[in-house]
Amino acid sequence: MKIPFNKPYLTTKAEHYLLDAYRSYQHCGNHKWNLRCIDYLKKRFHFREVFLVPSGTAALEMGVFLCGLKPGDEVILPSYTFSSTATAVLLAGANPIFCEVEPNTMNIDTNCIPKLITKNTKLILPIDYAGIPCDINRIEKIAADHNLSVFVDSAQSLSSRTSTGDYVGTSSDLAAFSFHETKNFTCGEGGALVVNKEEWIDRAFILQEKGTDRKQVLDGLKSKYGWVDIGSSYLLSDILASALYSQLESIDFITNARRKITDSYLTSLKPFEDAGFIKLPRPPKECSLNHHAFFVIFDSKENKSQFLKTLKTEFNVSAYIGYQPLHSSAKGLSLGYKPDDLPITQDLASRIVRLPFYTELGLNRDHLNYTVFSIISVLNSIYQ
Repeated sequence: MKIPFNKPYLTTKAEHYLLDAYRSYQHCGNHKWNLRCIDYLKKRFHFREVFLVPSGTAALEMGVFLCGLKPGDEVILPSYTFSSTATAVLLAGANPIFCEVEPNTMNIDTNCIPKLITKNTKLILPIDYAGIPCDINRIEKIAADHNLSVFVDSAQSLSSRTSTGDYVGTSSDLAAFSFHETKNFTCGEGGALVVNKEEWIDRAFILQEKGTDRKQVLDGLKSKYGWVDIGSSYLLSDILASALYSQLESIDFITNARRKITDSYLTSLKPFEDAGFIKLPRPPKECSLNHHAFFVIFDSKENKSQFLKTLKTEFNVSAYIGYQPLHSSAKGLSLGYKPDDLPITQDLASRIVRLPFYTELGLNRDHLNYTVFSIISVLNSIYQ
């Protein structure tokens, strides 16, 4: 049996919707299927405005431009994140200021944020790692105290709920989501930028349409449109949007299937945590997760490496390392950072493993049982 690390889920209606979009001759952005997705996202999750874009990376870039960052401005973000989070900041000419994470969630350590704030700080950009919501209430309080904006990289957390019961992406000024094939709900490539700040919405439409006021023509307010601002082609093809809609319709089904994987991992691995060999995720009890991923932090990087190697070679089960911290990557070093600038992040990143996690795994009991059996077998061989 072969267990991949990730596998996109194929819904039953996707082919029908894709064919409809293809035959419509309206293949670019903001047509029928885009509008259906946007309407669904706004109604279900109570987002103020939604812009479907080609990727989560594009959502980050568009959002950072929308914040009005200028050269010399500073943005506080965790070092433990995907490169797109920081690259968007650099593209705007601003400086990423990397912050430590805490081990229970691998999200930004809110206790470390205040000491990083300077007169140049303009934005706090946390992430929701593995679908676990960041401590948005604390972050927004810090931001309010210092007159800062908050933009959450929620690429992994669509449909998760915060400790107050609100869906992620509803309270911050901006939120970015991803529909990449590795995410819970996917169309291969795609993303969404949520804009909750009313005064930024009109400009967001301009940024999405290459810096033009084309939307005013579509709304019947002008007879022709012109170039009025910066922007890019931040539009999702309607063909991809049709596939995405079939996923959004299945959110509850997909989430329930993935919950089975989380429950199985937690139950099976708890004895190893109790023995002090590994550490499991500890999201706030008040949160409700979308079950995007499951990570394990080993007691040593040597045992982590042995686990990955044995699991693959002896059982054909693929697990994966986490991110390389951005502050200690090649680009981070070129910005003047050193690995020991963030020792907690550096240490945790060297010991973390993400286990196989995809919707079909939760739907196939035999495959899930084999995966758990394989993981337990390798752990027993390491810690015997």
